[in-house]
Amino acid sequence: MNRKKILVTGGAGNIGSALVNKLITDKNNHVVVVDNLSTGDSEKLPMAQDNFKFIKADVNNYQHLSPIMYSNHFDYVFHFAAVVGVQRTQLHPILVLDDIEGIRNILSLSKNCGVKHVYFSSSSEVYGEPVEIPQNEYKTPLNSRVPYAVVKNVGECFFRSYWQEYHLPYTIFRFFNTYGPNQSTDFVIPKFLATAMKNEPIPIYGEGLQTRTFTYVDDTIDTIINIFNKQLLKNDVINIGSDKLMTVIELAKFMIQFTGSKSQLQFLPPLKEGDMTRRQPDNSKMMEILNRELKPLEEGLKILMTDPLFLKLTGIK
Repeated sequence: MNRKKILVTGGAGNIGSALVNKLITDKNNHVVVVDNLSTGDSEKLPMAQDNFKFIKADVNNYQHLSPIMYSNHFDYVFHFAAVVGVQRTQLHPILVLDDIEGIRNILSLSKNCGVKHVYFSSSSEVYGEPVEIPQNEYKTPLNSRVPYAVVKNVGECFFRSYWQEYHLPYTIFRFFNTYGPNQSTDFVIPKFLATAMKNEPIPIYGEGLQTRTFTYVDDTIDTIINIFNKQLLKNDVINIGSDKLMTVIELAKFMIQFTGSKSQLQFLPPLKEGDMTRRQPDNSKMMEILNRELKPLEEGLKILMTDPLFLKLTGIK
């Protein structure tokens, strides 16, 4: 049996933990998660599985990461560790920029330790304010200047450069809004849903006319797993997200109706930066790989509303 040894950094986060839980269903995979738990939660991880291990460490610290990489001889690395959340990244820009060190550490050690392929969690934020809709992986310029987007853009450049100079294969995932039971209330879907379920005011920044698309985490993970198992998109980039647009105010009103909430809308001053007015991916590559329809928002919300971890993380139960 050829067992695949897989490192997932940031594996206690929303997408990372869902990926880990999917990967370990294949007993040929042995998965190690490295996370400093600054924004992640170990409760999201499958601690009792014999093909899983958790190590609390900071990938931005070379001294933390180096012995882990050299002792485990990983075949594959998913680098998902990052400071996330619009407000958190605005309040702590230097912390965000420190993630460049983690990218450098992962790539340098992957090259030196014989890793076969590295996967990078990038973001729709790299597009900034779109000059075209939908946003295409190859044609749409990357023009955001906020630290989070700059770090992701720099990260993509690092991954391409390590292939060019050292022939370390990579794949870049540009994630659009992915929601699921393991997501914290720093993000719009769990925040609005939890607030509506508590009958509390739902905060709207600015006029709420910003458009977003929302993707249930299973659709995101199934796309990643297909790419991983079939070895697709070597040295390439892919948008991962729904292309169905909804304004933030439409989302808030939908949440109130969907939950039967008594919540009112609370309008707040616009965020200073990082709250792009429009986001919509060209997701044609994703849909071809997934080869099925995406889960409708109503179905995703029904799952969240009955999920024990979501209810616990949001303080509902």
